[in-house]
Amino acid sequence: MSPKKHSFGYSYLIAGIPVGYKGDVNGIISAETQHSSKLARAWYHVDAIDYLERGHAWLGLRGKLDNYLRSQGADPADFPHAYLLTAARFLGYHFNPVSFWYLYSADKILTAIVLEVNNTFGERRPYFLLRDFAGEAKHLSDREGVSRAARIRGTVAKDFHVSPFNSRKGIYSVLAGDPLGPGMQGFRGIDVTINLASSKGHPKLVARLFSEGDAIDPSAMDFLQKTRFLMSWFWVGFVTMPRIVKEAAVLFYRHKLHVWYRPEPLKESLGRHADSSERNLEAAFREYLKFRVRCSPNPVSVTYIPSGITDISKETYISEGTAERPTGEVDQVEIRVLTPIFYTRFVRYAHDFEGIFSELTESGTVWVDKPQVLPGIFLKKGAPPLHASGLVDFASFKLIQRLRQRPKRIPFAPTSVDPPGPPGSRVVDIRDFRISSMDAYILAHASDKVKREYRSAVLRLVTSDRYMFGSTELLAATLFCLRVGICCLSGSLLNSFLFGI
Repeated sequence: MSPKKHSFGYSYLIAGIPVGYKGDVNGIISAETQHSSKLARAWYHVDAIDYLERGHAWLGLRGKLDNYLRSQGADPADFPHAYLLTAARFLGYHFNPVSFWYLYSADKILTAIVLEVNNTFGERRPYFLLRDFAGEAKHLSDREGVSRAARIRGTVAKDFHVSPFNSRKGIYSVLAGDPLGPGMQGFRGIDVTINLASSKGHPKLVARLFSEGDAIDPSAMDFLQKTRFLMSWFWVGFVTMPRIVKEAAVLFYRHKLHVWYRPEPLKESLGRHADSSERNLEAAFREYLKFRVRCSPNPVSVTYIPSGITDISKETYISEGTAERPTGEVDQVEIRVLTPIFYTRFVRYAHDFEGIFSELTESGTVWVDKPQVLPGIFLKKGAPPLHASGLVDFASFKLIQRLRQRPKRIPFAPTSVDPPGPPGSRVVDIRDFRISSMDAYILAHASDKVKREYRSAVLRLVTSDRYMFGSTELLAATLFCLRVGICCLSGSLLNSFLFGI
């Protein structure tokens, strides 16, 4: 609707799953079934690993939903029944822009909804909306009318980057009808409307998801019906991304909308999946944080929540002697990493405290509930001089020390048309500094595997910063070309030596 008018409509396939159901329905759709191979599942599959918190599929959809409700200050016992509408995986492929969790009371009355929004960068943001029964009562006095008109209406602040043509500011207005009806008797259809208004209240866009025709019951389908169904719908999930790209191209080239570059996610969102380097550095950072907390001179308990990692959700570390202290004397601190990029940025700093404080206040890649406790955990000065037991370690960490430079500040929400803002954080020449305390910890205490992975990842980062415009991909391509060139040269020299050519 604003700043330019544009509209489109596409068919889409949505699956409805009673939360808590585990099984296979006629080979068409399954939920939370345990198979070693994805191909052994039904054609369509709903897997708990794809929803809410990262990983922890063993909790199941119900367990992950209960954890999320507790994080919102809600009691899961108030919502014993839940129904999930989502785009299911097809033969392992999955792209799901939004899922809807409908929550029902013990009397099977629609009471709340969770909108779980995913963007194309792999980030995720759930929104929790309660039904306003008091507001409905002002317009509908009889109980039958309330049941017949069961729906949830509410507003939430937009704080998640979805479209590159909208900033992260604004207000969502949601109107969602009950898909199951009174007593959850049967499926009545989908009808959800989401309106986005700017931070000044101007309408920007309207999105609606609604049913066309009757729902399909997979349990009642024979072989011919299943074949027709699969031939009619198998392609829909695969064209979702191309459709998004097509509409984005129209908005950019025809309507000339400017682009808002993706900011790093906020505390309420879930960051993207970590890449291989980020996973390796997360493992090193986790060990190092545990070590620093244990050595803290003050009684402190730190709850660490990683980002982009699927095998752990959070861990708690305590300083030595804290277990014997009264609870009131112990500082309880939460360190929540908001995006996996934090791990590759933290290792670029020579000083711990500068790294954690800069990432907290300037770049927003980490969140800490009690920043005043950080000086007692992280060191303000560099580590002792480099002491390495082997030549490879000495040369590698000496090179890291010389190449390391402070990363630039990440702006919160720059746009393609904004005038240049104030310069980011100045890159400080730290080649004369001693190695970082994290480097020293890795050399002295880490296992050979962690040391090797840390050394390799940090070397790639600092080398690409210095010589490859910060692109590790360009560095990898350059190294590949060098290897090919060396192989060709070696082959040529070998031919000359053996055959006199």
